[in-house]
Amino acid sequence: MREGAAFRTDPRLLEASGLRLSKQGVALLNIDKLVLDGAGPTLILGPNGAGKSLLLRCLHGMIQPDAGEVRQGGRRLDSLACGRQAMVFQQPVLLRRTVQANLDYVLRRQGLSRMARAERCAELLDMGGLAPRARQWARSLSGGEAQRLAVLRALACDPEILFLDEPSSALDPASTKAVEALVRQAHERGTRVVMVTHDVGQARRLAGDVLVLHRGEVMEHTPAAEFFDRPRSRAARCFLEGRLIL
Repeated sequence: MREGAAFRTDPRLLEASGLRLSKQGVALLNIDKLVLDGAGPTLILGPNGAGKSLLLRCLHGMIQPDAGEVRQGGRRLDSLACGRQAMVFQQPVLLRRTVQANLDYVLRRQGLSRMARAERCAELLDMGGLAPRARQWARSLSGGEAQRLAVLRALACDPEILFLDEPSSALDPASTKAVEALVRQAHERGTRVVMVTHDVGQARRLAGDVLVLHRGEVMEHTPAAEFFDRPRSRAARCFLEGRLIL
């Protein structure tokens, strides 16, 4: 927890209540109450179509639900302008600039001086192992490097909450390991991490708590150690065993 922050006013505390989202009469999200107040990182698991990405986008303010609300640190979030959050997608979205310029763009918007931006850029590039690529065009990076840059750019704004939507699903093992290292560093520096994954092994490596979604509903939300040792729900057991969830 950041210094001076009390639990009830912790800006990293996320709460959703009465969350409803549907399309053409089909319920996509149906969540009565969700509180993300654990040590984290929170890993969201579930089959395709469970509503994982939709939930992430609702929590981030990218999608407005049909009903319900999301609160961060006790304050209602009505749009992307509310709360200090960042999000990284499965496919990295990078500017047509150099690697360093992608980071500098975010830092400039925070009003940092040129010297402060240069120092922060150097720190981030070292953190992600991209210092040798600083002057390379971002869109010429390999897939793993591009995703690392996307994570670093998200961290450049020092977010209280970082959302990650399957950031390593298309990466090789070495690149996945590098992205996971950044996730751990973000968590250790005090950023709350909420991450969607299909990879049970990745959830075992990273999770502080696990949230299981099925058909838009929360089937289980428990500490990671308890979840992997004694999953409570049938949906969670099926997912862990690689069986179809009907």
